[in-house]
Amino acid sequence: MIEIERKFLVTSDAYKKEAFTQNRIKQGYLSAVPERTVRVRIKGNTGFLTIKGISNESGMSRFEWEKEIPIDEAEKLLLLCETGVIDKTRFEVKTAKHIVEIDEFYGDNEGLIMAEIELQSETESFEKPIWLGEEVTNDKRYYNSYLSNNPFKSW
Repeated sequence: MIEIERKFLVTSDAYKKEAFTQNRIKQGYLSAVPERTVRVRIKGNTGFLTIKGISNESGMSRFEWEKEIPIDEAEKLLLLCETGVIDKTRFEVKTAKHIVEIDEFYGDNEGLIMAEIELQSETESFEKPIWLGEEVTNDKRYYNSYLSNNPFKSW
């Protein structure tokens, strides 16, 4: 239940040609405090409830628990969320033995395109696609919970 991931900005839309899937995602936060974020997400036609703990010092690892929930319940929970629902499309690209998830944001976060890769350990190496830019793993501004209250357009 420990999630290890690295985050990167994306430098071009070349990932779209490599993507094997894409889904529209809407998500909101019942709690956006860093010590315990509670997220409600609708991905395609599926609902999820996710709880995340605070990140470690490197920003790569943190506790994560996720449960699929009925979509009608997710829609009702989204109505209870804090201001600033995130709207994005997620593209998935396979690179060697990993999947890179690329999020293209809309609304107040339009213009932001960010990639995440989940790893087995903080020291695990991975193939870096050419469109992967600056690493922002330890920059809290790029957490979705932060973006919901401090949108990219206001930076």
